[in-house]
Amino acid sequence: MQRLQLLKDTFFGLDVVQKQVLIGSAVAAGGILAYVTLRRSKVKTIPLGDGWWGAGEKPQSEDDKIYPFTVQTSDKEIEDLYERIDRTRYSEPLEDSNFQYGFNSTYLKKVVSYWRNEFDWKKQVAEINKFPHFKTKIEGLDVHFIHVRPPQSGRQKVLPLMLVHGWPGSFYEFYRILPLLTQNHDGFAFEVIIPSIPGYGFSEAPHKKGFDSLAAARVFLKLMERLGFSQFYLQGGDWGSLITTNMAQMKPDCVRGLHLNMCMSTRGFKVLLSLIIGPYLPFLVGFSREDVRRLFPFFEKNVYEILRESGYMHIQATKPDTAGCGVNDSPVGLAAYILEKFSTWTDMNNRDLADGGLERKYNLDDLLTNIMIYWTTGSITSSMRFYKENFKTNPDNRIDAKTGIFVPTGVAAFPNELMHCPKSWAKIRYQNIYSYTFMPRGGHFAAFEEPQLLASDVIQFVKKVEKL
Repeated sequence: MQRLQLLKDTFFGLDVVQKQVLIGSAVAAGGILAYVTLRRSKVKTIPLGDGWWGAGEKPQSEDDKIYPFTVQTSDKEIEDLYERIDRTRYSEPLEDSNFQYGFNSTYLKKVVSYWRNEFDWKKQVAEINKFPHFKTKIEGLDVHFIHVRPPQSGRQKVLPLMLVHGWPGSFYEFYRILPLLTQNHDGFAFEVIIPSIPGYGFSEAPHKKGFDSLAAARVFLKLMERLGFSQFYLQGGDWGSLITTNMAQMKPDCVRGLHLNMCMSTRGFKVLLSLIIGPYLPFLVGFSREDVRRLFPFFEKNVYEILRESGYMHIQATKPDTAGCGVNDSPVGLAAYILEKFSTWTDMNNRDLADGGLERKYNLDDLLTNIMIYWTTGSITSSMRFYKENFKTNPDNRIDAKTGIFVPTGVAAFPNELMHCPKSWAKIRYQNIYSYTFMPRGGHFAAFEEPQLLASDVIQFVKKVEKL
């Protein structure tokens, strides 16, 4: 209120000419804002383009067949893992440091002991293979994906749905939610496709520079076309939210609906104004009480926390291959690097716990299975390069940042996500929001943490779209 009073006192302290200039400037600014808004409201799409990411020159033709794929392991692979684990050197943690300095090595020893002596990788490989896996060559890369059809039961409508993961996750994040989606939901069920981003897990890594989210989006659109789908739904978080958004920008006619559990808005006058007015008069800028609770104080809850947690991003967006050398060579280093994110991004308060709260939402078998997907494929460095490719230039200057999203959109706003995006901010980019849900609990890895909550929100969103 003090800020508003100061503005009022300043205005009434001006002479007539100054007031006229100020009012004229405000009207002009309003006109510019209205013009920009009108331009953005016009439907635009991103050109699909084409690419070649395989080794060497592009051949005249490419094998477009789809082949079954089975994840395999061997005694030699496991023996090599054990030998490397046994040679690990640990650093002693600071007293009472918990996870404030990163992964606490005291708890890390317990995790590694379980990994070395109790974790059964062969059993987990069988678990991974319980769903059908496939590979197909697209733009020179072997693209891995899971394809699960719903059980046949009466006259249910079958809707294709692609789920896209992020970093440091994998297709395995969706194993808990997948059976929930393929069930009958009052007359419809999902046919689920879960690809691995090229450079992650069992999808071949690009051999050339420049493979960013736009390239991944184009590859996944080609995958859906190859599978025979002309219309489908999309869902994503982390990098998956950007890739699926790009897919909706490239081929909006193909995307029946887009559901996100991580949503980023563009910066601009509206966002700046809402940050100034929001804490005092939230209704004027479209904020709810929950938005205010999650956003403010803004610097303490958002800016400062992002600075504390984004060191990895600066490394991976600049020199991924340097850091990649270490974590690709040491399984324990890889586990610490990745699992620290599953601790902190699930709940920032986990930094204050000696065990990082890892086993509050997850079990070690699932966490280590995700680690093993990176370890056995040697894909940690290529996965980290995705940051480099997407941050080579200012993201705000990319074509996708300047193109609106007009497909029906649903947003699940989890309370412990890295940064909260109010509906009023989301609407700046996503101009056809059908549902926006304040989720009661959960963080960054929504499908892994809260599969039932995420599945329910996807289902209610699709019901709204299909009904209309």
